Amino acid sequence: MVITEFLERNARLYGSDVALVEINPSEERDNAVTWRDFNLIENANPEAPYRREMSWKDFDRRANRFANLLLSRGLKRGTKVGILLMNCLEWLPIYFGILKAGCIAVPMNFRYAADEITYCLDLADVELLVFGPEFVSRIDTIVDEISGVTLFYVGKNGPVYTEDCLRLMEYCSSSAPPIVLEETDLAAVYFSSGTTGFPKAILHNHRALTCACEVEQNHHGQTRDDVFLCIPPLYHTGAKMHWFGSLKSAGRAVLLRGVKPEWILRAVTEEKCTIVWLLVPWAQDILDAIDSGRIDLNDYYLEQWRLMHIGAQPVPPSLIMHWKKIFPHHLYDTNYGLSESIGPGCVHLGVENVHKVGAIGKAGYQWECAIVDVDGKPVERGEVGELIVKGPGVMLCYYKNEEATAEVLKDGWLYTGDMAREDADGFIYLVDRKKDVVISGGENLYPVQIEDFLRGFDKIKDVAVIGLPHPRLGEIAAAIVEIKDGMTCTEDEINAFCETMPRYKRPKKIIFDKVPRNPTGKIEKPVLREKYCQGRLVESQITG
Repeated sequence: MVITEFLERNARLYGSDVALVEINPSEERDNAVTWRDFNLIENANPEAPYRREMSWKDFDRRANRFANLLLSRGLKRGTKVGILLMNCLEWLPIYFGILKAGCIAVPMNFRYAADEITYCLDLADVELLVFGPEFVSRIDTIVDEISGVTLFYVGKNGPVYTEDCLRLMEYCSSSAPPIVLEETDLAAVYFSSGTTGFPKAILHNHRALTCACEVEQNHHGQTRDDVFLCIPPLYHTGAKMHWFGSLKSAGRAVLLRGVKPEWILRAVTEEKCTIVWLLVPWAQDILDAIDSGRIDLNDYYLEQWRLMHIGAQPVPPSLIMHWKKIFPHHLYDTNYGLSESIGPGCVHLGVENVHKVGAIGKAGYQWECAIVDVDGKPVERGEVGELIVKGPGVMLCYYKNEEATAEVLKDGWLYTGDMAREDADGFIYLVDRKKDVVISGGENLYPVQIEDFLRGFDKIKDVAVIGLPHPRLGEIAAAIVEIKDGMTCTEDEINAFCETMPRYKRPKKIIFDKVPRNPTGKIEKPVLREKYCQGRLVESQITG
């Protein structure tokens, strides 16, 4: 079975049910296009301009039209089609239209600068790019460099060098295109986070996408009655693969364009959301707003909200314990995954294992896991090693990069680059990224462990630990600390809080600054290293 068959089944069986809702609480874009402009949405509500919805029938019909548009332009099976859009109602029909045409979808990070867009288009051999109004200024600067790429525009009053995507779709058939897909057909290219430079292109087939549907629905038991609130960007495997559980179960999903705590709780209330996937900063912002009194939970109806889960980064146990005090009826879960393993789920905690909060869990549905040493041999339980995973969602390769592929794919196993350990009950705990380990005076320090400890201090909103060069110890652990709004804190207070840590683990330098995170919630440590580490050694007289 290929993933497009889920969409076609939903359109056939539940055509009039709402599939997708888009909510934009902030002021609407002046040049944003809406399906209503082309009379493509039935029963549109003119009194709610910030809210749009689409049925399963409309979703499938729009995907078919886009597929037929691509085929009418001579695109062949395997042609790469880029998507550079903010989360919106148009995003997923375009994605599925690409798949239905037998082409390969290439979602792109909406934070890419112009040179990164050029790089990724070239790396993935993209022949057609669909983009929205937020990216015009960036495309303007590179339009001559990407002259070989056809440019489709989703919005009003597009640049002269583009074609009006939705207007063209009006003249295309809404019937399914005559393309037969197999599980082994190539389906999508996703880009790595680019934490070590420009991103790598990750190639997946249709079986991997279907695997993501099966894994997510198995882990969280979505039904047609569930409503999934999707906030993270759809270009990333995390958000989309969690939504795949809704696709498999024919449940409704709400795309919220904004992360303010008030917006999240209002969306949960008004749309009757039952499942919400949050990133750590957003969950922390909600808790802070409740603790400060800025948000009164009596203003919202949240009884139907059954599951809060977090992924994409290590989750501080203190955050979850705090969350469960405020929302004791919530089930909690976390998933671990990589874009190379088609996103979340290759390791899974499970809602029944909240007593193991802090762990990422055990091997997920259809997955195998192991922790190995530098020679690829399993380590003893309790020892730290590299986490490796195997399953039907492992990527085929890094596209056009055989050397990088060989480094991480060995005998069917994906070497994740994450250091982990397994406890006596078989639960896996992340220790840190392999490349982020700080070696200070011969001791291995794992920043995630230090960060988790520091987040237990009630004045700290966020923290990142990096290694700073040191003339004697090689490196020292430095904590970049972001304090909660309205609070003040001193270095002495933090050092006093750290006195219960083993001395060698204590951060030797405290830096007060904002902690940068990318759209998927991961700390941008290369940004911090560039800011604090380049071209200098720490000169303080630290003896360790």
